[in-house]
Amino acid sequence: MRHLKDGRKFDMNTAQRVAMFRNMVTSFLQYEKITTTLQRAKELRRVAEKTITLGKNGTLGSRRKALGFVRSEDVVTKVFGPLAERYKTRKGGYTRIFKAGFRNGDGAAMAIIELVDRDSAVEPKRRTRHAEKEEAAKA
Repeated sequence: MRHLKDGRKFDMNTAQRVAMFRNMVTSFLQYEKITTTLQRAKELRRVAEKTITLGKNGTLGSRRKALGFVRSEDVVTKVFGPLAERYKTRKGGYTRIFKAGFRNGDGAAMAIIELVDRDSAVEPKRRTRHAEKEEAAKA
C-alpha cells in the first residue's frame, strides 16, 4: 500500500527525478512560462510554489535552501527580489496550468505552466538549427 506516499515517480530513480525537477524549476522561474507534459507540470507546480514561498520569507536560511535546489544564482536573486515583491500579498497559487493538446510523437498530454501575473517581456528565445548556424558563423 502507498499510504502517505505522494508524488509521481515518472519511471525514474530518485536522483534522475530530482535532477529533472531542479532543471525544470530553474527554467520555469527564469522564463516564467514553459511547456511540458501535464503530469510533470502538476508536479512542478508543487516545487515552484515552495521555492517562491522561500523567496517571500527572505531569510538567509531560505536563500540557502533555494540555492541548494535551484541551479542558477541569477534565478535565486530573481525569486528573492522581483518575484517576492510581486507575490507578497498572495497567499499561494502562484502558478497556472493550461492544457495544450497532445504531443504528436507519443500522444502525451501537454500543458503550459506559467506564473500568475507574469512579466510578458520575459520570453524564452526560440532556438532553431538555422539560427544556431548563423550564430556559429558570426563567432
